[in-house]
Amino acid sequence: QVQLVESGGGLVQPGGSLRLSCAASGSIFSIYVMGWYRQAPGKQRELVARITSGGTPNYANSMKDRFTISKDNAKNTAYLQMNSLKPEDTAVYYCNLNNYQSVYWGQGTQVTVSS
Repeated sequence: QVQLVESGGGLVQPGGSLRLSCAASGSIFSIYVMGWYRQAPGKQRELVARITSGGTPNYANSMKDRFTISKDNAKNTAYLQMNSLKPEDTAVYYCNLNNYQSVYWGQGTQVTVSS
């Protein structure tokens, strides 16, 4: 089992920044992919970014210029730095870990971009 705990969401004005964190614990294994997905009201969950255990990032095309995914191996924690936030970035952001045996999800953290 793997547990994922997200933090860092909140209310931010357009143009602002937030950094989300996802702390993983449990049976992570050495090869995995951690990612961030988001789901806005009335919309399907979509990929934001993901990063392999080796550190290779991958982004959704619409977010690669404003968002940066990273991870701290010592802390088993992934981060999502979000800059130049727009109202359309408002969503619940979910952390995801795939260790090629199972897929795990965090509980989600709300990000609201509004003036």
